[in-house]
Amino acid sequence: MHPTPVSVRHVREIAEFAIKERLPTFSWSEGNVRQGLLMGYAADWTKVMTRAAAVTDKILRGAKPADIPVEQPTKFNLVINLKTACAIGIEIPSSILGRADEIIE
Repeated sequence: MHPTPVSVRHVREIAEFAIKERLPTFSWSEGNVRQGLLMGYAADWTKVMTRAAAVTDKILRGAKPADIPVEQPTKFNLVINLKTACAIGIEIPSSILGRADEIIE
């Protein structure tokens, strides 16, 4: 699910509809998976925000923004909602479950 104002605001309704229609869903947000979407894979936002704070600190201490290298996330989280998988009749392979950072049961 792409993060638009409508999808962010109505994630629970989208999840309920997808479960009713037996549609698998995939999201950019761990929180959306907790709301009922099937899976999510995204950058670890705690680490992203920690790095953003460090860059902000450098700028506030006088560093030129052009001299600070661009960083990309290095840690991503895979979250799987097994309750949703069961509701739509999907069995998640154990090889995928073993790679998940979080499994919601």
